[in-house]
Amino acid sequence: MTVDGWVNVHAHFTPPITEQERTARWEAMRAQHFMAPRPHHWSPRATLDYMDRTGIAMQMLSNIPRKLEELRASNDYGAQVVAEHPSRFGLLAALPTDDPEAALAEIERAGTDLRADGYAVSAAYNGVSLGDERLEPVWAELDRRRAVVFAHPNAYAPARSWHPIPLVEVAFETARSVVDMLYAGVFRRHPHVTLILAHAGGALPALSGRLGLLGTEAWVPNPQRITREEIRRHLGRLYLDTAASGADSALAPALTMVPRDHLVYGADCGVPCSTEATMAADIEALRHSGVLVGDEADELGRRALELFPSAAQRVRQQSGIRPPGATASTAATAAPTAPW
Repeated sequence: MTVDGWVNVHAHFTPPITEQERTARWEAMRAQHFMAPRPHHWSPRATLDYMDRTGIAMQMLSNIPRKLEELRASNDYGAQVVAEHPSRFGLLAALPTDDPEAALAEIERAGTDLRADGYAVSAAYNGVSLGDERLEPVWAELDRRRAVVFAHPNAYAPARSWHPIPLVEVAFETARSVVDMLYAGVFRRHPHVTLILAHAGGALPALSGRLGLLGTEAWVPNPQRITREEIRRHLGRLYLDTAASGADSALAPALTMVPRDHLVYGADCGVPCSTEATMAADIEALRHSGVLVGDEADELGRRALELFPSAAQRVRQQSGIRPPGATASTAATAAPTAPW
């Protein structure tokens, strides 16, 4: 199943490691019931080959190691890959959100020195939720920069009930963290942050009606006095990617929570829980969806061009691809700039 010029916002990468390290990681994953048949290996060359065969114009790369020095080194490597292939890759620089001062330093370094297109955060980074009050200065700085932030759950946590974490638990971690942000007033105070949630928001869309109905009842702790209207509005501002979520059973609840133009294409490419077969099946599901109408599959496939203007400019210079709704004349005269 091929596409024409789609942009994947949910693409992972791995900095170079030794064969011994690769094997050790594989064995650790299998110990947590993630029964990958072989060690995972990521390379720009193999990824570009997949993109060329599939019709993917660009991937926005992200990787969120759990240790600060590894995270910084990973961001450096991601920036190097983008510099070598500027029209094919973008960088969502990882932030260490268990340490606000380190996160602020990385925001500045990534935005200035690495020229990142956006940022990537973990829904629970080393046990710290995105709604933690200590992250207020981090969200304030991201809001000032009008940053695009990609939120991904921790897929490498210990298994639960003998099931590998990426199968089910990631969906609930995303929901828990966003609900924390909601009740902490993060969305109210920082409306200029564009937040993209992996996997169509996980369990959040299915729970959004429950939150709207019960979330402001007297028995629910609500120190910020978030209103029912705010719950609806703040959740509706989110963007959701389609990684492992192209089926109508995932799209339908997503579209009860967000507008139709807040869906973006994601593939979860570059990690062992995704294969070319599963990514192709997800694209096929989008192409044959009974929930999407008209050209919406192609529109969401290119929507990231609207969210990442610097990356979009690099794509257009190479291929002439335009974002949804753009005309040839507007694309020729547009001069997008980075959001910071």
